[in-house]
Amino acid sequence: MEKYQDIPMDLANSSLVAVAESQKIKRIFTLDSDFYVYRLYDKDAFEVIPA
Repeated sequence: MEKYQDIPMDLANSSLVAVAESQKIKRIFTLDSDFYVYRLYDKDAFEVIPA
């Protein structure tokens, strides 16, 4: 948390992460570069599909 404290997670992003975790989704299409930093509960990175 300290390492990435300058990248706060907003409600929309946290909602997407929560849904991805509950649905076991690791691939995400987004324009938000923060998803390269976010990790799932098992510490796996998202597979970001760039626009």
